[in-house]
Amino acid sequence: MDPVKNPYAPGAGTPPPILAGRDEILTKARLALERVKIGRSEKSFIAVGLRGVGKTVIMNHVQTLADDNGYHTAYIEAYDQISLASEITKKLRPILLKLSRKEKFEDLAKKALRGLRSFASALNVSFSGVDFSIKSEEGLADSGDIIADLPDLFVIVGEAAKEQKTAIAIIIDEIQYLSETDMEALIMAIHRCNQRSLPVLLFGAGLPQLRGKMGNAKSYVERLFDFPTVDALNQDEAARAVLEPALNEGVEFQKEALNEILRVTLCYPYFIQEWGHAAWNAAETTSITLEDVKKATPAALDRLDKGFFRVRLDRMTPTEKKYIRALAELGPGPHRSGEVAFIYGAEVQSVAPIRSSLIGKGMVYSPAHGDTAFTVPLFDDFMKREMPDWKADEKQ
Repeated sequence: MDPVKNPYAPGAGTPPPILAGRDEILTKARLALERVKIGRSEKSFIAVGLRGVGKTVIMNHVQTLADDNGYHTAYIEAYDQISLASEITKKLRPILLKLSRKEKFEDLAKKALRGLRSFASALNVSFSGVDFSIKSEEGLADSGDIIADLPDLFVIVGEAAKEQKTAIAIIIDEIQYLSETDMEALIMAIHRCNQRSLPVLLFGAGLPQLRGKMGNAKSYVERLFDFPTVDALNQDEAARAVLEPALNEGVEFQKEALNEILRVTLCYPYFIQEWGHAAWNAAETTSITLEDVKKATPAALDRLDKGFFRVRLDRMTPTEKKYIRALAELGPGPHRSGEVAFIYGAEVQSVAPIRSSLIGKGMVYSPAHGDTAFTVPLFDDFMKREMPDWKADEKQ
């Protein structure tokens, strides 16, 4: 069929044509936004899940909801070695400049802007744009300790927003990449805003280990945030994600073709988009058959191998690749760390640093003490394709 009209959208954070199965979490976001805007208390939330479940799509949708509710939004995509101080400075500066232009309510907003400059200066962060008219606010968020300063900064920002009957939504994707210090500072800042009923919300998304990481930073985190799990779709939701985009273009999937896509994708949203995209391009008529899907599978796997999977493999050292391949030998998981070490060919203690490094890189996580699992669905099959003779290669 015509590839130009292909409705499926495989890509990092690309909105799918049908956002199936996410109504509950989006309703939660909408409720929080509306309640906080009118001065009611509501928890922020951190969505957790594996790669490819659509967390980034959800965060983008939450930003749209916030914008539609009159919020000022700061969207941050975290990464290795991110400086939260630098990112927060860049994102809050235009918001505070906008708030400070309203003459009737400019005092608090200008104080917040001066506080932001103090914060940036104390933490050696560039205050981009170099507004020479904006001086530092002595004694406000200027200790140089982000754990002390970020809560003070958020409070004055929240007070400025409250005075102007508006609100701030901070959205952080891949939040697990924040350092322990930055994580603690962020949690304390949101906690302080909650204590003072200030209109500041945090929406975040990250990998499953995030609950434990945030809990280690502050013990009260479970009372401060909800942690909704974003998982694979159920069969009905997955079927809708496959069928509706095609039906909107006058194309149907035969039942056997649909069932095959649900089987090979395990109902993960990103993989549904890849197989839907490949099946559409493989089909010659407006009725997509089982044969079309089977013909499309090599193309879908090739795209995944060269993109989605490959970028993650390329970040690993040789010893990390060996550990991942040993884990893959056992199947999807989770698996006991001792089993992985046995397949690897070493004692648990000697491979523990490799496992810790892979957790830090977001490649594996520990769903329970002593267990190890992939953060990327189907990665075990990819590693078997990529390193089929890894034991033989080692002996040579």
